[in-house]
Amino acid sequence: MLAEPKELRIPLPKGWQGCVKSAVLHTIALAHYTILYARAWAADSINARVRLAAENDRLQEECALLREELRIKDARTAQITPQRRPHYPRHERMAILELRAARGWSLKQTADTFLLTPATIASWVKRIDEHGPDALLQLREPVNKFPDFVRYIVQRLKTLSPSMGKVKIAETLCRAGLHLGITTVGRILQEEPQSDPEDTAPSTRIVTAKRPNHVWHVDLTAVSTSMGFWAPWLPFALPQRWPFCWWVAVVIDHYSRRVMGFAVFRNNPTSVSIQSFLESAIVNARAAPKYIICDKGPQFWCDAFKAWCDGPGITPRFGAVGQHGSIALVERFILTLKNECTRIILVPLRREAFHRELRFFEVWFNQHRPHSALEGKTPHEMFHEILPACQRPRAEPRSRWPRSGPCASPHAPVAGHGGEPIRLDVRYHLGRKHLPIVELRRAA
Repeated sequence: MLAEPKELRIPLPKGWQGCVKSAVLHTIALAHYTILYARAWAADSINARVRLAAENDRLQEECALLREELRIKDARTAQITPQRRPHYPRHERMAILELRAARGWSLKQTADTFLLTPATIASWVKRIDEHGPDALLQLREPVNKFPDFVRYIVQRLKTLSPSMGKVKIAETLCRAGLHLGITTVGRILQEEPQSDPEDTAPSTRIVTAKRPNHVWHVDLTAVSTSMGFWAPWLPFALPQRWPFCWWVAVVIDHYSRRVMGFAVFRNNPTSVSIQSFLESAIVNARAAPKYIICDKGPQFWCDAFKAWCDGPGITPRFGAVGQHGSIALVERFILTLKNECTRIILVPLRREAFHRELRFFEVWFNQHRPHSALEGKTPHEMFHEILPACQRPRAEPRSRWPRSGPCASPHAPVAGHGGEPIRLDVRYHLGRKHLPIVELRRAA
């Protein structure tokens, strides 16, 4: 009779108890590395069902991680005794009841979600019809002499597009016909005044753009596909290549701030790849710039790139090492791209899908997003020299405001009669929630 095989035992190293916590972090990070690599293979598959399964798995993981974030935050608040917890503001109480109605929650479900008691929620429901400044639940209040709907429009726009600051909100509403001062928008949002970073910085060697397609800026950036590069092992970062990130090259026209083109690469591109990308941008623009401004990366600071520039008669200008002023414009656009697009969406692992998302952002940025350095104009309006929307006749919601009175810059005449109620109409470019298109319409 055969003897039963002995169980295989792996001896544990001495002092392993002191490394358990580090091992947990390393295990989770390694699992993230492996899952991301496998999911990238599925997302790049030619089989549509495999791609759909990979996207479904990715969305489920994102929902699970968001639930864990909320659980951790709630755990901290739960440590505070109910009597010492901060009270919800009046408009947040109304928002809680609105969410309860949208989700169909019971009193207990609502109370458990927001760390309250069912009796508190029930008391809010009973007092929902109270009026006056001391009401327990309130909607947004009017500010200064503007009607209630103006305050609602500004704060609703902030809710729909949280990345927009008070300057961008004022410029966006100005293009739609409602001229509000930046300080007025700041008071409505009840926020401290903030200054926007400048698009350009002083430089000792300045190339002034005098017309469209005169000066172009080009630069590269890495866009993470998993919202970060950190790993607990040396060198404490994931490899900067696909499937962990995409390399994106962008070209910006200095005069109009218009995006002239972009390209997506799996690895850090070579100089030949950048030259091919710039040739495509020149063909699409049907014009070659006189100057190209870039940094001293290996793709640009080489004889091959300088020789390529001699062909179409382009003069390359290079930014100073360690100083960002000379290439601040394209770096500011890359920051906008990440803050308003790639850090909001789930960056696709399939090249065609990511290229499509960048194309959507490019069209929206050029045609619908006002630019502070252009006094509220869009790059499309500046590039083609057409009348900007912010200078067209404006809406005046104040009924007693004189028609000849000055408005927020840029000054524009009043359209129709003053005091007409207007409503906010926000649609999204091709259904992307991070790409809002704002319009104002007269209320019926």
